[in-house]
Amino acid sequence: MIKPYLQIIQTEEKGRGIITRERIPADTIIEVSPVIVMTSEARTHLDKTLLHDYIFEWGPDKTNCCVALGYISLYNHDYESNCEYFMDYEDETIMIKTIRTIAAGEELTINYNGDWNDRQKLWFDAL
Repeated sequence: MIKPYLQIIQTEEKGRGIITRERIPADTIIEVSPVIVMTSEARTHLDKTLLHDYIFEWGPDKTNCCVALGYISLYNHDYESNCEYFMDYEDETIMIKTIRTIAAGEELTINYNGDWNDRQKLWFDAL
């Protein structure tokens, strides 16, 4: 499920991203998409490719990884994101939910650390 008012855009700073064409209230589920789960062995190969930038750690112990379908892998990172994501390991899906009201035309972001306001530096900012 992907809300019809979401749109893929090309941003100047971060490449592709997702915006909304309509105002979205807080606590709205805007996407639920399946994932393709892969083993830690497969991840060693993926980490040598461009897909490294698009995979998620997967599982309660984060030993596996996944590629998310739908728009999930295109949400850009923000340390104070306006959306958060939830992983359902049993159903093999990721859900995106708004944290606050989002204005039409605003980019939708998630925090790649997992918690919407986690300011721990990520690998691409630690360089």
